Amino acid sequence: MSKPSSSSIRILLLEDDFTLSTIIEEYLSEQGYSLTCAYDGESALDKGYEIAFDLFLFDVKVPLVNGFDVLRELRRNNKKAPAIFITSLNSIDDLSCAYDAGCDDYLKKPFELKELELRIRALIKRTSVLNTDESIPVTSTISFDPKSGRLHDRDNTVILPRKEAKILKVLLSNPGMIVSSQDLIESAWGYEEEASEESLRTHIKNLRKHLGKATIVNIRGQGYQIVFS
Repeated sequence: MSKPSSSSIRILLLEDDFTLSTIIEEYLSEQGYSLTCAYDGESALDKGYEIAFDLFLFDVKVPLVNGFDVLRELRRNNKKAPAIFITSLNSIDDLSCAYDAGCDDYLKKPFELKELELRIRALIKRTSVLNTDESIPVTSTISFDPKSGRLHDRDNTVILPRKEAKILKVLLSNPGMIVSSQDLIESAWGYEEEASEESLRTHIKNLRKHLGKATIVNIRGQGYQIVFS
């Protein structure tokens, strides 16, 4: 499975603060990303329709069309690039609106540029796994099709329940890394759904039945890690 380098990642940045926009553009450009800047919502929509971006990086309180509505409109027009909101808004209602609009991550201002770049890197890596058309080897005999949510074991195929497929996708998107229980819950459960550590453990237990107990390791107090065999 090929992974995109930062130099191939095209980002649409919507930020009406010209100074902050310039700082972000310069920093991310130094990391190898290609940025296109917009300073109001209408301009962002025009650019979003014209260019196939790999990631949207949107402020919310911008002129003409706010960032929530920009992303909502792009999603309605089948623009599927992952999106991060960068904003001073920080209430639960704002967070709900952000995810309802179709974002993948939410970073509150002020933030460190390094944290922003780390989040972009993680999101791009995760998206490359979730959107790949290739089966991903999990064990020596089992592969996972992230598009269909199917596990293939030689001649046998198992269709995973939706939450278990999402949990496995996130773990596979972070090879060699510990993924916190909270991150797994946020990825697999919708905003309005109730989730708990107990229900997560149940889904992990079910995955282990298919993959082998040693494939998904519980790192006490930290989260879960996938171990390839």
